[in-house]
Amino acid sequence: MSERDVTEAGPELLASQLMYMKALPAEWLPAYRAVPRELFVPDVMWPGVTDGTGGAEAIDRRENPDAWFRAVYSNTSLTTQWDDGAHTGTRRGNSPTCSNSQPSMVFSMLAALDVQPDSKVLEVGTGTGWNAALLSERVGSENVFTIEVDPQNATGARERLNAAGYDPVTGVGDGSQGRPASAPYDRVLITASLREIPPELVRQTRPGGRIVAPYATEYGGEAVVRLTVQENGNATGPFVGPSAFMRLRQQRTFRTHTREYLGGPWPADGRRSRTDLSPEDVADWLPMFAIGLRTRGMFPWAQPYCDGSYTLWLRDDKVTSWATADYEPGKDAFEVYQGGPRDLWGSWCPRTPGGPSRGDPGSSGSGSR
Repeated sequence: MSERDVTEAGPELLASQLMYMKALPAEWLPAYRAVPRELFVPDVMWPGVTDGTGGAEAIDRRENPDAWFRAVYSNTSLTTQWDDGAHTGTRRGNSPTCSNSQPSMVFSMLAALDVQPDSKVLEVGTGTGWNAALLSERVGSENVFTIEVDPQNATGARERLNAAGYDPVTGVGDGSQGRPASAPYDRVLITASLREIPPELVRQTRPGGRIVAPYATEYGGEAVVRLTVQENGNATGPFVGPSAFMRLRQQRTFRTHTREYLGGPWPADGRRSRTDLSPEDVADWLPMFAIGLRTRGMFPWAQPYCDGSYTLWLRDDKVTSWATADYEPGKDAFEVYQGGPRDLWGSWCPRTPGGPSRGDPGSSGSGSR
């Protein structure tokens, strides 16, 4: 397929896919067609894969335009920045820090936002500018206010928006503080994951207004929440679907190494037990999200081994307590060690019987940690 064929067929094929998935509502189809995604993707980007954002190698439009257009008109997130802009070149960096989000997620969140023709909208996280352009097409540029913490991303987005014929109010700053000078807003859209909803954003939303954001627990798992602001200033509402976004920079967490918890070689002073709950049963986004909603100050980390086994680490954010659960394929009981005052495994796992575990502590899954 030539570049021309990809350019002409790609947008409609993607639209059909999104509508089949019920991710692109009919009321957003005109905006989708009026705001080509390609106008908001830089020449060099990294398509995502199903197991995370930014998994593929870079595609440069100038060198491989057909592959670039295919990626743009696929239901895939496209990483556009690594390491807060410190990364250069076409190799992948350490952490993706900006992307043009997966189209099905973009339009699902816009549908949840439920904008009306005259809605006044605040967007937190301009990114590449695509969301701001879609909103401008729907409610008018004069009703869209968007803020971006990264000056480089903000400049690029502003240029793309102007080139596409849109002129929303843009700004550089801490999105968690909103934009009080233009408040109140009818709708607030947040395009970075949050561990807590910033109270400033709630205060800047009028009663009856709506906030849509990806909410991530400290433990893990993430879902889009749709909140309605009440007359008393509270904001309540349901989770409407899974999500996977980069964390709001003001709410990033930096973890302490496991060695800081042990005080000596593993298992140090850990208490040994066993469980019939497999670490595999709590590895998907939904159980992780549920665990995160039920616990506080705890987070996981999986340490894989070459034979397919792994150790699931649990640690607390106070650097006082830890737990490990060793997963081995084919087993129906799993060794657990815990140290410190908090019972991290037992706090959310009721099926952890006490007593000595089976197996040798030096067996697979208990090696160097």
